[in-house]
Amino acid sequence: MNHHHHHEDNDSELKITLTDKEKLGKLLNYWIKHNEEHADTYLEWSKKAATEELKDVAQILEEASNRALSLNALLKEALKKL
Repeated sequence: MNHHHHHEDNDSELKITLTDKEKLGKLLNYWIKHNEEHADTYLEWSKKAATEELKDVAQILEEASNRALSLNALLKEALKKL
C-alpha cells in the first residue's frame, strides 16, 4: 500500500531575513577573503613574471598584492566597528 503525504512548501515561513547590518558583515567577510585570494594570485604571478625576467611586471603585480592587503586592513576595521 502506497501512502503519500503532500505538504505545501512553506519556505516563506522558514526564511530567515537578515538585517542590512548582518548582510554588511557577511559582505565584508566575503570581500576580505576574496581580496586575500586575489593578493595571493597576484604574488604568485609576480614571482612567475620575475622568473621570466619581466621585472617591471613582477613589481607591479607585487604592488597590486600589497594594495589588496592594504584594502583588507580597511575592510577589517569596518568589520570591527559593526
